[in-house]
Amino acid sequence: MKKSIQILMFIFMVIVMSACTTENKSKLATTTEILSTSEGGDKIATKENVSFQDGTAEGVVIRVKPEVVKQTIDGIGTSFTESSAYVLAHLEKEKRQEVMEKIYGESGANFSLTRTHIGACDFCVYGKYSYVDKKGDTALESFTLAPDKAGFKKANHPNLVDESYDLLPMIQEALAIKNGQADKELRIIASAWTAPAWMKDIEEWYIPGAPENNWQGTGGSLKDECVSVYADYLVKYLDAYKAEGVDVWGLTPVNEPHGNNGQWESMHFSPETQNEFIKAHLGPKLKAGGYDAIKLLAYDQNRDGLEHWTDLMFADPETAPYLYGVAVHWYASTFKVFEEKFDAVNAKFPGFAIIHTEGCIDDLGKPAPENGVTDPERFQEKDWFDNDEFWWNDNATDWAYSVTWEGIAAEDHPIYTPVHRYARNIIVSLDHWMRGWVDWNIILDHNGGPNHVGNFCGAPIMIDTESKHVYYTPIYHVLSQFSRTIRPGDKAVQTEKTLANLGSDDLHACATVNSDNLLSVQLLNTTKAPITYNLQIGDRYAAVTIDANAVQTVRVQL
Repeated sequence: MKKSIQILMFIFMVIVMSACTTENKSKLATTTEILSTSEGGDKIATKENVSFQDGTAEGVVIRVKPEVVKQTIDGIGTSFTESSAYVLAHLEKEKRQEVMEKIYGESGANFSLTRTHIGACDFCVYGKYSYVDKKGDTALESFTLAPDKAGFKKANHPNLVDESYDLLPMIQEALAIKNGQADKELRIIASAWTAPAWMKDIEEWYIPGAPENNWQGTGGSLKDECVSVYADYLVKYLDAYKAEGVDVWGLTPVNEPHGNNGQWESMHFSPETQNEFIKAHLGPKLKAGGYDAIKLLAYDQNRDGLEHWTDLMFADPETAPYLYGVAVHWYASTFKVFEEKFDAVNAKFPGFAIIHTEGCIDDLGKPAPENGVTDPERFQEKDWFDNDEFWWNDNATDWAYSVTWEGIAAEDHPIYTPVHRYARNIIVSLDHWMRGWVDWNIILDHNGGPNHVGNFCGAPIMIDTESKHVYYTPIYHVLSQFSRTIRPGDKAVQTEKTLANLGSDDLHACATVNSDNLLSVQLLNTTKAPITYNLQIGDRYAAVTIDANAVQTVRVQL
């Protein structure tokens, strides 16, 4: 009898173990969803799922290790600017709301991380304003948000439809969309381009025409007697926006502290002066004002200069407690991601966040020089509007294309493909400790403006303010695909690549997993041919084909 019971127990255990093994394999039987946005015309299109099989893949392999968990994701998104609001004000209310739903609605891009400017920036209609323009008002008694909600007069802008629409109403409209859905998350990072002009040593917003290679000082620096007042100004902004129903999630002390050579509003900080400003003034005042939970981000400029700032500020025991992390931009190169900088910072300071707060197709429409260009005429035409081909091919140049300036390497700024620059930067960044990625203007007009200093740029959505035609560029669809499949709270996981006979830039990949154990693998194929690769997860793999010139998302239930 005892032996019979033992035999029955053994058989039962075999059945249970077999069932468990079958269950585990069934979880990785097929992909859950495959999405694609491509030059071929797909726009977040659903593709046929593929099956997994036992074994170890060879050839081109994307190996995902869900057990190796890395950083927590803060979100993917874009930015509010006065220019974006101005362009939207040219649409009828129903059409405007449709566009905003496409940006922030659950059935649209559903962006979760965003940015806005504190006071004027280059992407303003007229610029050169703050919330305290009364000279010498150190008590900030004249503080007003009027510039953010005053709107524009139809008499001065004949194609305008809504005179009351402005930056603050745009933000409030986005929040209203979010409040009406299950996923309400919209994390707003605020950045000032400058303090009020009277607080700075130059007593101007900026001084153009600065000496060549002088990237500092042309925006001016805070006067000694105004350093503390500027901290009060930033806290006052947070209070004022909170009173308007807008809670700011993150803050940077200033945009691009190295300056911009006097081209538009700016203000200089060195790592040392910003470090002192945060630990002696801004940090304590944020805490006293009830904003100790705000995500304070240092720096806010190009990735190549990151380490000098983090080595000083993250290592300072008085400054570090006030900091959530560091903000970076991508303008140091049209193709480099500088992931080695992120790896180095994370290795030394693993508790701090790295968030990309600005990137765009800058200098849109600027003619490429004939030197070194096979067909210069194709860069002369403004053919980016309503033309997907422009965005999927090597057509864009940036501010440093073919430059001869000391300290600027022209080889870091070749002609590039806009979609590749976005997708490569996001995928590689997330694979190397980036927690969030924010685009610049979400909407601009068909010329890449308005911009009060002529710094025209591309945007995910571009609108002809005369015809009212709305063009959703390929960048919009790529960002939407990322945003819809990478959400706040998701965890980045380890990926490894074996490219076999592929080039190093042919295929890029990163992966995240959510709280429901749904794995999302993001891939970019930069080539003009489909690539078949093996997606290896644990001891199973699936052969997947990514279309030519495409961004693909493969989702798998673990």
